Amino acid sequence: MKNDRIVNLRYLEDLWDDNIAATLDEPELLRYRSNLLGSDLRITNFGGGNTSSKIDETDPLDGSSRKVLWVKGSGGDLGSIRRGGFATLYIEKLLALADKYRGVEFEDEMVDLYPLCAFGSNSVAASIDTPLHGFLPFAHVDHLHPDWAIALAAAANGHEKLAEFNQRFGHQLVWLPWQRPGFELGMMLQNAVRANPGCDGVILGGHGLFTWGDTQRECYRNTITIIDQLGQFVLEHVEKMGDQIFGGAHVPTRSDQDALALEIFPYIRGRVSAQKKLIGTFTGTPEMQRFVNSKDAEKLAFLGTSCPDHFIRTKIRPLYVPWNPAEDSGTLRPRIDEALAKYREEYAGYYRQYATAASPSMRDPNPTVVLIPGIGMFSFGKSKTESRITGEFYVNAIHVMEGASALQTADHPQVLPQSGPAAHTSLFQVHCNYVALPQSEAFRIEYWALEEAKIRRQPPEKELSRHIVLVVGGGSGIGREVVRIAGERGAHVIAADRDLEGAKKSLEESAPAAGKESSLAVAIDIRDRAAIQQAIQEIVAGFGGIDILINTAALFPSSPDGHISDAQWALTLEVNVTANHLLVDEVAKIFAEEALDASIVLTSSANAVVPKRGSEVYDISKAAVSHLIRELAVGLAPRVRVNGISPATVVKGSTMFPRDRIIASLTKYNIAFNPSATEEELRTVLAGFYAKRTLTHQPIDPVDCANAILFLAGPQARCTSGHLIPVDGGLTEAFLR
Repeated sequence: MKNDRIVNLRYLEDLWDDNIAATLDEPELLRYRSNLLGSDLRITNFGGGNTSSKIDETDPLDGSSRKVLWVKGSGGDLGSIRRGGFATLYIEKLLALADKYRGVEFEDEMVDLYPLCAFGSNSVAASIDTPLHGFLPFAHVDHLHPDWAIALAAAANGHEKLAEFNQRFGHQLVWLPWQRPGFELGMMLQNAVRANPGCDGVILGGHGLFTWGDTQRECYRNTITIIDQLGQFVLEHVEKMGDQIFGGAHVPTRSDQDALALEIFPYIRGRVSAQKKLIGTFTGTPEMQRFVNSKDAEKLAFLGTSCPDHFIRTKIRPLYVPWNPAEDSGTLRPRIDEALAKYREEYAGYYRQYATAASPSMRDPNPTVVLIPGIGMFSFGKSKTESRITGEFYVNAIHVMEGASALQTADHPQVLPQSGPAAHTSLFQVHCNYVALPQSEAFRIEYWALEEAKIRRQPPEKELSRHIVLVVGGGSGIGREVVRIAGERGAHVIAADRDLEGAKKSLEESAPAAGKESSLAVAIDIRDRAAIQQAIQEIVAGFGGIDILINTAALFPSSPDGHISDAQWALTLEVNVTANHLLVDEVAKIFAEEALDASIVLTSSANAVVPKRGSEVYDISKAAVSHLIRELAVGLAPRVRVNGISPATVVKGSTMFPRDRIIASLTKYNIAFNPSATEEELRTVLAGFYAKRTLTHQPIDPVDCANAILFLAGPQARCTSGHLIPVDGGLTEAFLR
């Protein structure tokens, strides 16, 4: 039962449940509070914000009672954090670090001392925000980045508007000028609270919000009440501006917005992936259109973001492509190239201007957010999840710019309230009342040694990370194993099959490795060019392009009397040969748009070089596939490698071996079998027979073929093209002649 409800909430919901809370100890209450706050992107963004509690604990060394700071660990996410995700520090040791502090020029050295304050055997890395929580004299503290609060914090008249907010809602929020998170800001917070007894929160200029309470429930109550009231205050101003927000509309949305977005997506992905491949997400919502189509969009986009959490994901600024949607779509690609060349040049200049001898090397100069008027936003990251989150962060940034713009009055003060010891007013840029983070401060965050350390703590990427792998025939047999292993190796995997349910099942089996957002099931009939095009559109919409094409789908015709009809002959050639041509022909168009290194692996067969009675059309079709591989390798070079595998008969898991064909094969080879045996038992008998004909006497398993396919498809075979690897157990009849 939920009780003691917060009244007068207009936008947020009080999710606190007293019955659940009554069963939790203090650390679990902190986890519970954090999860509730992190469940709503209006309260804080993914991975952003910190929560903390100062809890009485029994010292494991001497049994005494000690006050311990529990605070979200570095890199954690409030929405999903668990008890083990919090760092724990002796509060008296943390506070004693004030005596060691040599000033803002040396504040980074304090981070090395946090592990010395750790309570118990907890090895969770304390975040940069730890002193911000430790030096506030409150039992429970929330530091969050709600768009409504940052809109106020990023407004040129923010201090003035904060006073108006306090008066209207009966609060005593305190304003602090911009200061990078760290020990200095912790000391500033401590001094601000001491100087303003009775204050109930702090707005950090250009940054975010601090709130607190004496109990977990009171802290949660105060936090969502203040955030909701900030929403009421900011959105009333936004509503008054109406259609004139961002200066009003400048261009219309294209009538073919969605189709053009899909057409241009691989091109953009290829260009921003010039250094490292990125996965994409497209956002074309009405909210996004209102921004990208507006008169002020280009100037606001150029200023970049204000909140450090936004900036880390979206870089110094997005790439805004100055394209008129009224133009022919053929002019868009040159506009993208021109804008991107300028972006890279400006990014290199930004690095040169602010880098020091101690700075890390320049990172990828390509944008992670691309804005195109009339179309929308393309966001990128090392994974689908990262690209989605990057896009969400820029939507947050748009909300901030919207709110700050709506709060504007006739004139903004000559001395900006965001300015302070860290940055003079002259360093801030302002447009429509929105105050952006100074480039010098942005650089200090992006190339912060502590941020570099956080990057290096991330686990190494896997062999196929950042790769988009399309597996046709992914619903069964070899294809299913390719889907599973590719997912384990970090790929974004598309299981494509005529049997859509089979494709979905393949992904369900590999989901723990590949991740839900990193996989997609699509229906495809590779005999139908339109069906191939539709599947490709779904893939591009999901990830932005394709890097690897694998086809394991094939047809082996059979009949009770062994006679193959003209229709079966034609269908076999259509599925096994022509369909491969159609499939590659369409996917190659995506490869050409991306202009990235790519690879194709097709499935031939040992039958391509071993003539046999009764399988003529299948054998001929596979011989054609073997030569098609060589022709495609020549035609698609140098960017695209094309290879294949030539397996001997694979019985296990193959849809080409239904029960009647298994029995027909056993009968053909005079192999004794039990007619009442299960299909799997019959498969084992037949596979054993085929194995005895090879040098290794090993049945060919789908996983053997999948491993060979992914070797050819991946970076380990980067110098191999136009070749086929036999996976036949050592079938002497198939030796190269």
